[in-house]
Amino acid sequence: MMVWLVLFLLLLFLAFSAFVGYKMVKPPRLIGDWTPKELGFDYEDVTIETEDGIKLSGWWIPNGSDKTVVPLHGYTASRWNDLYIKPTIEFLLREGYNVLAFDFRAHGKSEGKYTTVGDREIADVRAAVRWLREKHPESSNRIGLIGFSMGAMLTIRSLAEIPEVCCGVADSPPMDLDKTGARGLKYFAKLPEWLHIFVRPFTKLFSGGREVHPIEYADDVRKPLLLIAGEKDPLVTVEEIREFYERNRAMNAGVELWVTDAPHVRTLKFHPEEWKARVGEFLRRCMG
Repeated sequence: MMVWLVLFLLLLFLAFSAFVGYKMVKPPRLIGDWTPKELGFDYEDVTIETEDGIKLSGWWIPNGSDKTVVPLHGYTASRWNDLYIKPTIEFLLREGYNVLAFDFRAHGKSEGKYTTVGDREIADVRAAVRWLREKHPESSNRIGLIGFSMGAMLTIRSLAEIPEVCCGVADSPPMDLDKTGARGLKYFAKLPEWLHIFVRPFTKLFSGGREVHPIEYADDVRKPLLLIAGEKDPLVTVEEIREFYERNRAMNAGVELWVTDAPHVRTLKFHPEEWKARVGEFLRRCMG
């Protein structure tokens, strides 16, 4: 009887772990009702198709420039995120850049059943860059990225893997997805961090993706990169981002690190003027 009870409890635990893993790779979709028109700018609804056949939904916001910046949202967010994407879009437009904003796969209005949190999403960034160069070559002489959390991971990968991207800002980038994933269980789901070791195999099973650890790209990035780390970040430690910075600056004179007292992706909220000043100066210097 005791053996059957133990087996039942074990199966129950595995079923719960599978359920958590499924929910983590299929986040709720954030879809809002505001548009760039509210910021005073005309825009176009666009569809961008990736190399693996996913149709991404986005906005093309022309601003009469030959330089375009693409904001990249984080896990569970979308281009309708009010915390950092909306103010970033407005900031970039006021600075005179064109903006291409889109929802990553399995987020917002884009297609895609599961998120892989940084693995297959590189195809989304690659597709956005390709769309820019094909549809608006006169507006994409220089292409920069501003990414937050998962988007910051993709910013780092893009600088290493996508030649057309000239510079990037990575705000609160996870460096080790195992560590951040465990902390994320506590942060997003109020579950113990140790559960991650059981949940992780199911996230891979459902999504079909591999874990991406941006620290592995520290020796590959050779382009201007501004890293932003928050001392009160519950998901990513300053030390983890500093490790990337120290490794990268050995071969990349264009890498910078800005440490603030903010929580995860909230430097823009708590220090908006300093964020805009630093990011604005970085982009002006690197975008030409």
